[in-house]
Amino acid sequence: MKKYLVGIVTICFMMACAKNEKTVVVMSKGKADIDLNAHTIKASDGNGHEEKTLNINSAEISFKLNTSAGEATVQLKENGLYIINVKNDTIIGSYQKYTSVAEANKIMTQEKLKQNIDSLNLLVEGKNISTANRNYFILPNQAVKITDNKDAEVVGPFHRMRSAEKVDGKDPEIYRFYSIKEIREMIVRLEALTVAPKQ
Repeated sequence: MKKYLVGIVTICFMMACAKNEKTVVVMSKGKADIDLNAHTIKASDGNGHEEKTLNINSAEISFKLNTSAGEATVQLKENGLYIINVKNDTIIGSYQKYTSVAEANKIMTQEKLKQNIDSLNLLVEGKNISTANRNYFILPNQAVKITDNKDAEVVGPFHRMRSAEKVDGKDPEIYRFYSIKEIREMIVRLEALTVAPKQ
């Protein structure tokens, strides 16, 4: 009887552990040194944007960050997909609605263009940011939970959007992130399109 009970407890424990799944995307400028045993992430300002994806099976985990932005500790309590920003730069992003190629290449009206510019300006100012809006303003040395779906796709700064397909009839869940510098450059390019060409 005791062996039987121990077996049930072991199975329950294994099932509980199997549900503690987190995907963590660490974004850094240059290489980040990640020690999963010591729960530390070290990063200095190197060259280029880099990302490392960690698959963690733990009910709760914290990381001590040591970066050019200083030191901090971040806690990941819930399951799902997280981004940890160890760049000395703010990362801004949002959920990308799935569209067909035809829709993506559709000509944008001036009204829609101005709405997009207004939206980007709010994001740069850290306004209108909320989980409900599925947009994110991630400061240096900060971890943010993006979604409960640990298998969602993340397209990081300085990367192009990839093509994606529906899976089992469901739209893909994709989040696109930019450096704050990229967003500001995008605003300038879009504002140039609102000006009528000189005759």
